[in-house]
Amino acid sequence: MFDTVLIANRGEIALRIQRACRTLGLRTVAVYSQADQDAPHVKYADTAVCIGPAPAGKSYLDGAAILLAAEATGAEAIHPGYGFLSENAGFAESVARSGLTFIGPSPECIRTMGDKVAAKRAMREANVPCVPGSEGALPDDPEALQATVAEIGFPLILKAAGGGGGRGMRVVRAHSELADAFALVREEARRAFGNPEIYAEKFLERPRHVEIQVLADAYGTALWLGSRDCSLQRRHQKVLEEAPAPGLPADLIARIGERCVEACRRIGYQGVGTFEFLVEDEQFFFIEMNTRVQVEHPVTEVTTGIDIVAEGIRVARGEALTLSQADIGCHGHAFECRINAEDPDSFAPSPGLITGFEVPGGPGVRVDSHIAAGATVSPYYDSMIAKLIVHGQTRQEAMARLKVALSEMRVEGVATNLALHRRIVDEPGFIEGGFDIHYLEQLLKVGASA
Repeated sequence: MFDTVLIANRGEIALRIQRACRTLGLRTVAVYSQADQDAPHVKYADTAVCIGPAPAGKSYLDGAAILLAAEATGAEAIHPGYGFLSENAGFAESVARSGLTFIGPSPECIRTMGDKVAAKRAMREANVPCVPGSEGALPDDPEALQATVAEIGFPLILKAAGGGGGRGMRVVRAHSELADAFALVREEARRAFGNPEIYAEKFLERPRHVEIQVLADAYGTALWLGSRDCSLQRRHQKVLEEAPAPGLPADLIARIGERCVEACRRIGYQGVGTFEFLVEDEQFFFIEMNTRVQVEHPVTEVTTGIDIVAEGIRVARGEALTLSQADIGCHGHAFECRINAEDPDSFAPSPGLITGFEVPGGPGVRVDSHIAAGATVSPYYDSMIAKLIVHGQTRQEAMARLKVALSEMRVEGVATNLALHRRIVDEPGFIEGGFDIHYLEQLLKVGASA
């Protein structure tokens, strides 16, 4: 058990964790960079400590500075949020060695699921369906490489074993492209992730991106909390998510959900996590597990009525889950728009002073943000400034509320992607639902050529 939590993050997720801690009666410690000294998560914390200058590498990614802040403030636990050090097994180990609680899974689980090859091996053992591909890292020998990929067939996709965030990936459609693509991906993997190992998977032409949210305690109870569709992406980065994934049979989702929680039990997973799948022709194929809270967790919260962040903290405190799978249902439908400060044409970040910030309201509308008029969007961090979440009894009602909410939201002083979201919700393909991961980029190409 612990009573004081250091939040090793910034922005909206730091505020979100802070609010959950306060509802549980826990004290909070905020760490911040010099650029964030006036941020809301600093203002509302019981204690706040500056851990370095603006660049993330010298502040939010400095594990030693975070641990010193925990020692100085008497914090007993560290919540990493998402991004930064949230899936860094070495940091989780350092937290444990310091006698503190890491609010998340064990370093062993983080390490296993962070290595895509090891993760797929663990999922196969748990009978979770995986994309057909290489059993392990691809060999360097050209002849052995060709023989391995011949068993998979073309087109295929090369992926960095330690990758993420859409980096370290390349589609190969013929043998003639393989050698050059292999060399490029291996070098990118080495530079970006410090791990040159890559693997191959069958490339699915028109898949959807569907997630299963899970929650597990230390006593063998593991639950799945429904599905999310995250297919609306640009360059492998999610733009808009919804829950539940539309058009998929409930019994199919339930079967996959049960396999996910069985996998959690097998690997001893504890805390909040997400299984990510590609889905084509109602066939699920595991691609990775995120061993942390997701940006898009609110759509699952509003459709299940479960405070996912608070439950993750309770589990870390050693409490047993009080819910059973029979207690969990999906109530209505929800959407989340990621509102980014970015150029609407080039999608380049648009840092600067926010001169006006108006958020929508009404039934079923929630805005998670750390921004207000007078705040500055820093060039040093992610460009997301808010998450607009709407909920309705049906997908149609939620979509109607989303359109109204987007029409009301105003951000002045910096460029944003609000216009893109307003365009998306009027598109026939989006209204129908069930679109694949290429839908948005194809939509943007049509708009650019018009």
